[in-house]
Amino acid sequence: MNGARGFSLLEVLGALALMALLLLGVYSGVRTATQSVRSGTASVEQLDKLRSTQQFMRQELAQIQAVPFGRDGNGDNLYFSGDAQTMRFVAPLPGYLGKLGPQLQEWKIVSNGKGGSQLQASFALLPPDGSPPHALSEPEVLLDNVREGHFSYRTPDTQEQLGTWQPKWADERLLPRIVRVELKLDGRQEWPRLDAPLRIDPTAALGQQMDLLQGLRRPQVVR
Repeated sequence: MNGARGFSLLEVLGALALMALLLLGVYSGVRTATQSVRSGTASVEQLDKLRSTQQFMRQELAQIQAVPFGRDGNGDNLYFSGDAQTMRFVAPLPGYLGKLGPQLQEWKIVSNGKGGSQLQASFALLPPDGSPPHALSEPEVLLDNVREGHFSYRTPDTQEQLGTWQPKWADERLLPRIVRVELKLDGRQEWPRLDAPLRIDPTAALGQQMDLLQGLRRPQVVR
């Protein structure tokens, strides 16, 4: 009786090569799936970041208060300053952070040191004695990897014409009607244009009896 025939060396090498190819395919599939999960997770996190940033900005702009943060050369109170890259105003922070009272907020679009820009927010307390604002901490990064961006401001409507958009807020004694934030981001995520209306009368900052539609001081009646 002949003995059982074993595997030749070529057959063993062929089986090992086939197993290696199978393992390589499995590894490639697992690696691709892992990358897809990571990419999807990163996209979801970025989307959540965009939503939370927009929600925070809309909420803070809606809560702007007619509280002065300085005076001009004529001694008039200043309530809002803004240009294409920076804006300053007074508003309370949400939640437990708001226990410190209204704070001077400064939002800026600055370089991130990586060839792009980032949206930053700084917060400072307003001392009751009128002394200069006291910074609470280093600026917080609201959004990174901004390719370009700018702020703009809409003036109040009048009886003669509708308000217009301005790249720089001209009269810091008054508040704009609406603030617009436009950003272009790196990557696939898009920033929906943010138009945030102020809830208070933008002309109320002068502390005078104002006409809500015209944005002009009412004439005083002489008796």
